Amino acid sequence: MRLSRSLIPTLKETPAEATIASHRLMLRAGMVRQEAAGIYAWLPIGLRVLSHVARIVRAEQDRAGAQEILMPTIQPADLWRESGRYDDYGLEMLRIRDRHERDLLYGPTNEEMVTDLFRNAVRSYRQLPQSVYHIQWKFRDEVRPRFGVMRGREFLMKDAYSFDLDYAGAVVSYRRMMLAYMRTFQRLGLRAIPMVADTGPIGGDLSHEFIVLAPTGESEVFYDAAFEAIDWTGDDYDLFSSEQLEQFYTRMTGIYAATEDKHDAQAWARVAPASQRQGRGIEVGHIFYFGEKYSRPMGLTVAGPDGAPLVPHMGSYGIGVSRLVGALIEAHHDEAGIKWPDSVAPFRAAILNLKQGDATTDAIAERLYSALAPDALYDDREERAGVKFADADLLGHPWQIIVGPRGAANGMVEVKRRLTGERVELSLEDALTRVCA
Repeated sequence: MRLSRSLIPTLKETPAEATIASHRLMLRAGMVRQEAAGIYAWLPIGLRVLSHVARIVRAEQDRAGAQEILMPTIQPADLWRESGRYDDYGLEMLRIRDRHERDLLYGPTNEEMVTDLFRNAVRSYRQLPQSVYHIQWKFRDEVRPRFGVMRGREFLMKDAYSFDLDYAGAVVSYRRMMLAYMRTFQRLGLRAIPMVADTGPIGGDLSHEFIVLAPTGESEVFYDAAFEAIDWTGDDYDLFSSEQLEQFYTRMTGIYAATEDKHDAQAWARVAPASQRQGRGIEVGHIFYFGEKYSRPMGLTVAGPDGAPLVPHMGSYGIGVSRLVGALIEAHHDEAGIKWPDSVAPFRAAILNLKQGDATTDAIAERLYSALAPDALYDDREERAGVKFADADLLGHPWQIIVGPRGAANGMVEVKRRLTGERVELSLEDALTRVCA
């Protein structure tokens, strides 16, 4: 993408309404623009990051055996009346009525709809267990939307649902999804810590939330540093072995981690002082087991081995995909701007032509752009070098390739690693090797 032809409206000044780093930097980097309170348009560079996050989330859901579907954003109110949640959910639910006076709602979550799908499609115990997921926009009418995409009213969410014949099977599904989540967050460049949580309006009796440390987090968290040493993407746990998933879960729940409302001072005292970690955290995912909470009142049954009806046990598993973009920035930024992990960066490299119009620098920049496209942003604007440096740091691409007239005369360019600030002069071939490694 050529910056001179791109819709990337960067800002020099911080908008007054932005009070946390992610909100401030997303606005300044031209990633999003607010259209209404808590509702944002995603511009090209922001949408690229959002798509990269969704791609990784989707890959780990597929790896865990979940099947992708897509449910509508608008749901019939009658489904929620069947579960008993229509009147109980609260003002966060946007209730609407169509021209035929039918009650509808803009879905804040999908437990009722997915239960309806399964009761119309699954008949026998032989068809279970199953799990499905989708990545869909949700709406919750927050009384005070704030912090940009971190607490908006409209947001992109991955929600998955499992259906099992009994409690034992549902626990296996729950543990499998917990492992998939740990791998997902690590691939995104985040260290997420699972903590026992309340079930909230979704209900149920087993729940964990996944917390990423950030100074602007909603709550105080306490955890054992042993979490920081585990490589979930390199572990050898088998997602489809109930024994190995039990080993994983035992290991996971045996390491201390708690939010302030669940904090146990006595258990915390047993953690070695050198391993004690404390800070503030952002919730980026939440998983629930709720058994028959929806399947029983909504009449979801399957024929068991003896023909008698069985009520499936269910779980649901959410990741805030758009919220993750904000959380990534909270975890990876400095005073100059964003420092994207390689896995989610909008572009792998920014090419900065410091003398636009010079035949030598133009030719080298074009060669680099041709070799790296479509994963490069070419700053071909007729701007001062300082402006280009500032925007490149603000946008946060992992690599910057700086093409200046002095180096270009000798066939050399400067390569900067945004994460560390390291700069090195290299030939074109070595620069491409370094950036593409």
